[in-house]
Amino acid sequence: MRVLPILLFMTAIATGTAAAQDPVVVDPDHYKVVFENEQVRVLRISYGPQEASVMHEHPAGVAVYLTDLRGQFTMPDGESVEMGGNAGEAVWTEAGSHLPKNLTDEPFELILVELKAPPSAED
Repeated sequence: MRVLPILLFMTAIATGTAAAQDPVVVDPDHYKVVFENEQVRVLRISYGPQEASVMHEHPAGVAVYLTDLRGQFTMPDGESVEMGGNAGEAVWTEAGSHLPKNLTDEPFELILVELKAPPSAED
């Protein structure tokens, strides 16, 4: 049967596409993994003044701002949304794709705790 090779091919393509949008893979200068297990991946995110990233995606999670920040997210459809926060704040982040940019002349840093799928009853 030809279904299995086609399924494996499609899975390989989907996996490659997903990996290409992982910020740690496509932008390692700004994104570093500081902890990971089956439930979460914790990223340290650092941007210099006026720096921008590339389009990438994150699962839902919690961002903790280490410094004050003001930035912009450009969405896949081209829409731009400004975001910001103060050092010490923690905010919920929805899953999705974006291209971030630091809009200030100061660097910023944050910790992002990305949530993974909860373990199944079989685990």
